[in-house]
Amino acid sequence: MLDATPRDKVYERTALVSNPCKTCQPVGALYAALGVHKTMPHSHGSQGCAAFHRMFLTRHFKEPAMASTSAFTEGASVFGGGANLKTAVRNVFDVYDADMIAVHTTCLSETIGDDLHAFISDMDIPDGKRVIYANTPSYVGSHITGFSSMAAAFIDHLAEKSGKPSGKLVVVPGYVNPGDVRELKDYLGEFGIKYTMLPDVSDVMDSPMTGTFELFPKGGTPIEEVVATGDAAYLLALGSWASAACANALKRKHDVDNRVLDTPIGVAATDEWVMALSKFASSPVPAAIEVQRGQLIDCMLDVHQYLDGKRVAIAGDPDIVIGLTAFALECGLVPAYVITGTPGGGFEERITALLEQYNLVDKCWVKSEADYFELHQRIIQQPVDLLLGPSLFKQIAKAEDIPLVRAGFPIIDRYVHPYQPIVGYRGALRLLEAMSNAILDRQDRDCNDEDLEFVM
Repeated sequence: MLDATPRDKVYERTALVSNPCKTCQPVGALYAALGVHKTMPHSHGSQGCAAFHRMFLTRHFKEPAMASTSAFTEGASVFGGGANLKTAVRNVFDVYDADMIAVHTTCLSETIGDDLHAFISDMDIPDGKRVIYANTPSYVGSHITGFSSMAAAFIDHLAEKSGKPSGKLVVVPGYVNPGDVRELKDYLGEFGIKYTMLPDVSDVMDSPMTGTFELFPKGGTPIEEVVATGDAAYLLALGSWASAACANALKRKHDVDNRVLDTPIGVAATDEWVMALSKFASSPVPAAIEVQRGQLIDCMLDVHQYLDGKRVAIAGDPDIVIGLTAFALECGLVPAYVITGTPGGGFEERITALLEQYNLVDKCWVKSEADYFELHQRIIQQPVDLLLGPSLFKQIAKAEDIPLVRAGFPIIDRYVHPYQPIVGYRGALRLLEAMSNAILDRQDRDCNDEDLEFVM
């Protein structure tokens, strides 16, 4: 599959990306919009764009990702898509009875210069209905910046301040799976905190089989809760790339204080999340959470001898990769290669700071805006024991015969993963099991028959 990858040395490129470690902004914007109840994501561009973005999410979640489109043709591409958008909005409200339409742009509509603010301002929107938008051209950023832009757009367009403080905590979970959102909710429930999760993809992209198709499942943040975020007491944003823009928007618009935390993957990051909740709730850490942490530490000690010193390559979205790298270091693994395709944000500096804590800076190659082609070249020169990241690692895993543990987005060749968390102490336990089993399975496969042990 990857026979064309050079094996003699690493050829660096500056003007070509091959097998990128990301996808385009509208994918993230669409996902964020699905996390608000009775909201129809709308792709302002061609039908092909909407089909690709929906397909990408559907393949990961194994759930239908619903969205409408402005369905550009040659005429709209030349004369602008204003008429298409107005017709689409009217049809979505009439046919699908959405409460809100969240419009995101595409390469085509951005390149021709469509002014969404002017288009929407000139629409006759039915009473009680809303139309918001975010600018998400595919030729800049990634699906993470698209998610970030749409999450911030919910605040910019909807958040209001009534003057009656709600006492609620707003949590922006970042670009994570429904299982991760449910895990975060469990922590909030243990502390008894009143909260608004924005966006909330649980019960949307993991809705149960009932025998009846529902265009708008029961999940998602209620629109009235999004509006009421202006009265919130505080905001916690998890992951600076995916969530910080939303936090900044609420601070700027309604002066709601916030704190941006790393996505709570591994021990230290989850500790930070738990202590932030404890401070907000003015209460001690519940015993049930302390038990989960103790179980994780116990298991990390049990398998440490098998993970210690093993070299791992990590790829994916920046917030997730930072968490995976931190946890790998906590487990004794040596991150040899760490990449993301999302630009900006000081990713390389963040990873380097983690490595400095373990005196491993000179053992690791770190790069943002990277691709799997260059990573493969480097792995050929200096192999690793484990790959940790999305399904896009699969070809390298096969070509170089390296175990792969799937984590992050997209995972399109396996099932059930959207339901299972990787955040929190229980999520770290799941990652620990997967990593240690991958190493032990390889040990069993490669050892001599007389060394095949039943007690490891």
